[in-house]
Amino acid sequence: MDAVTQAPACAIEAPATPPGVPTTHLRDLGRQPYEPVWRAMQAFTDTRDANTADELWLVEHDPVFTLGQAGKDEHVLLPGDIPVIHVDRGGQVTYHGPGQIVLYPLLDLRRLKVGVKEYVCRVEQAMIDTLADWNIEAARRDGAPGVYVAGAKIGALGIRVRRGCTFHGLAFNIAMDLSPFQRINPCGYAGLQVTSMVDLGGPSGLDAVKPALVGHLARLFGLTVEAAPPPKLPAVA
Repeated sequence: MDAVTQAPACAIEAPATPPGVPTTHLRDLGRQPYEPVWRAMQAFTDTRDANTADELWLVEHDPVFTLGQAGKDEHVLLPGDIPVIHVDRGGQVTYHGPGQIVLYPLLDLRRLKVGVKEYVCRVEQAMIDTLADWNIEAARRDGAPGVYVAGAKIGALGIRVRRGCTFHGLAFNIAMDLSPFQRINPCGYAGLQVTSMVDLGGPSGLDAVKPALVGHLARLFGLTVEAAPPPKLPAVA
């Protein structure tokens, strides 16, 4: 990863909300196992229509490795007691666990008039701007989606777009045990270093970061956000 150069900054102007876009529902799911949340956002995306309000789901997952559609099993080195789930997002393998904010933007990009490349750029920018709130300087890396601080990855991105609507999203390391990342090649890169906000002098809890992250994401997409109850999750065997 030392040879990977910093990606150029995205040209982003915070947009006004396009006419006819309903208020976005913000749902905080607390701590949850991975698969029921995954199945619920699949179902939401499959059943939504042009009038469905967008949603932002915040969640802290139980420990899990997830492997994207192009993921190679060889990048899962020593999973041990942590389950490995093959999922329908882009990207390789990553780890989710306590102390990490996972944010799933369930957005209608056609209605927001945002392309996929611009979507990725804005989601990364939301993490960069959040880190800046705590005077932590972060950047993109060319050819390696996500957000990095001094070469160490602090925010991962894995998305899926179906019928113009997004699901999956970002994973933002706040105050977590990073040792499970040593059991994988994070995002398919052997030896990739990872870090978290607390290790960089940031907050030790998720609650301090969530409103900042949501606020920056809402600003970058021109969303009006309103808190709503968590979704009902399916039972998964």
